[in-house]
Amino acid sequence: MNYVIRSIRADEWPAAKALRLLALQDPIAHLAFLQTYEDAVQEPDSFWQQRAERAAEGASEAQQIIAEGPDGEWVGTLTVLIEEAGSKDWAGFPVERKQAHLVAVFVRDDFRGIGLTEVLFDAGLEWAWGTGVERIRLLVHPDNERAQRFYRKIGFVPSGIVVPLEPASEASEEFEKSELEFVLERD
Repeated sequence: MNYVIRSIRADEWPAAKALRLLALQDPIAHLAFLQTYEDAVQEPDSFWQQRAERAAEGASEAQQIIAEGPDGEWVGTLTVLIEEAGSKDWAGFPVERKQAHLVAVFVRDDFRGIGLTEVLFDAGLEWAWGTGVERIRLLVHPDNERAQRFYRKIGFVPSGIVVPLEPASEASEEFEKSELEFVLERD
């Protein structure tokens, strides 16, 4: 495999933006991402610059890892967020122990099935474990069966936690959208 798996550099924000916008146009983006293409494309360059800087090589709280093809084209990505014990996660829930949260997983359709996702995950997991986390988690939509099969294949298991994302209405305690937490515990 002639792909380079590496962390992005802060000055590569235009490529990170382009890959994110491509990911948000994927047919299952509505199941895989919490952001829409329509919202993301409206973001100013400063948003993309800050996003890349926070997850670039050398950052300690996040890392965006990419698969770069032989021609330099970015064909896949994932981001690892570190969540410290005693803090709140992105959804406002308390974090009980230091953990990593894998987000924004995407491999371009024409590069799927050749092992890139596994290699991206290997790099993301290695980086996360190296920060001293006790476990690694990710969220997956209940209808995203392809992703669930992959996560199970590489060792993640459902924790039993369902994370509510969008209330059906302001007056309702029912949630229209929720995701399942999958975890990988340190051995």
